[in-house]
Amino acid sequence: MKRFRYILLLMSSMLLAVTSCDDFLDITPDGQVKRDPLLSTPEGIEDAMYGVYSQMRTQQLYGQELHFSTLEILSQTMWCYGNSASTAMSGYNWEHSSVKGIFEAVWTGMYKNISNVNSILDAPLVAGAAEFPYTLYRGEALGMRAFMHFDLVRLFAEQYTVNPKANGIPYATEFSLKTPEFESLEKNYEHIIADLLEAEALLADEAAHESEGSFMLDRQIHFNLYAAQATLARVYLTMGNREKAAEYALKVIEGGKYTLKEKTEVVNDLAGVLSRKETIFGIYHPGFYTSVSGKLQQVTSYYSLDLRSDFMELYEKDAAGLDFRTMAYFSESGVGDDVKYRLSKLTDIYELNNMASNRPADLILGINLIRLPEMYYIAAEALLDSDYDAALAYYNSVRLHRGLDPLEAEKRLTVELINDERYKELIGEGQTYFNMKRQNLPILSHDGKTTYQPAAGIYSIPIPDVEIENRN
Repeated sequence: MKRFRYILLLMSSMLLAVTSCDDFLDITPDGQVKRDPLLSTPEGIEDAMYGVYSQMRTQQLYGQELHFSTLEILSQTMWCYGNSASTAMSGYNWEHSSVKGIFEAVWTGMYKNISNVNSILDAPLVAGAAEFPYTLYRGEALGMRAFMHFDLVRLFAEQYTVNPKANGIPYATEFSLKTPEFESLEKNYEHIIADLLEAEALLADEAAHESEGSFMLDRQIHFNLYAAQATLARVYLTMGNREKAAEYALKVIEGGKYTLKEKTEVVNDLAGVLSRKETIFGIYHPGFYTSVSGKLQQVTSYYSLDLRSDFMELYEKDAAGLDFRTMAYFSESGVGDDVKYRLSKLTDIYELNNMASNRPADLILGINLIRLPEMYYIAAEALLDSDYDAALAYYNSVRLHRGLDPLEAEKRLTVELINDERYKELIGEGQTYFNMKRQNLPILSHDGKTTYQPAAGIYSIPIPDVEIENRN
């Protein structure tokens, strides 16, 4: 009953927050932004924050494009036969109208939500936060601002280690109807790290307040302390700072809040829900099944996303043991020569089988955005040259918990092997393209016929025209 009451409260808060967040952008006749009275009470701030989280789950953002769709097409993991937008996207044709439309929606949707976050940060109760719960609100909001900006940087700016002096994106730190001026990539990362470090400090004591109100329930669906640390691990690895990447990945691993699930728990652990043991941060999304089932589970020409032709070869490569992910993440559809694999990893099996009422009450419907295994891969890669034995231990930990044997003694762990395991674990979760871009890797097409080189502009997504036009 406690869970049921909380879900009702969360849903009602989200509805109120979405309505209220839409009002954030109202302006007075003289063109000034109005301060929304919603943000003058703790309850109003919480509602507004739920509204920000709910906007993150839209199809333009993490509900589709920045999760299992566009980013997976860019990595050549997914494709759609006969779909012109998918074909253009997988060919890195940035000038195609549909491709431009998708990235424009990502850009505008993200900055609108960042503006909503800034409205919360600008509220007097949050701006001058000195005690709980206002410190918590500020920490979550700063973390979300950094998280969204970081993904925009990873999409629309050059890779930091390739050209740290490159042009970056606007980093919005004030509530405004317009995005601020563009700044350097170095400045972007300074802002991201500053926001995340402040969030980490503000959220440091959240565990001491776990029983204080409904807002403290289910911290997985809030940008919590470990989410800040995990995002810092991502950021530092992307910057090439292995020492700091390892430090923050180990903070999460050794914090003890999350643990690797056992191999027998892999099946259905991510099927439209947040992993009980491994999800560090995710978005509550009761309607996620609708998007996922149509795009991934069903087989519909010109709409459904198919897996690359050779994906199973990677799972079978040097697979000593039984990789439980092959049973958990994929299903077969069709008969005879028409059999196709589907990425069923994200599909809610209870909805699929018309048994939603039988779903265990402790499962949270939604989108996994950061999971614990990624921290093990970051630690393994970051420590590879400085502490090989530790790197190998972190790498083998995930293998063992997925049913595979440790790396054979006569083989040496390499970044390539870590990449293989990372790919197998995070398939469909929107991280592979970013990982490839970070390492400036060539990308083999989904049909295995073409190798796209970084020099061909595969990592150079243009700033949307709408942003440029609005500045002229």
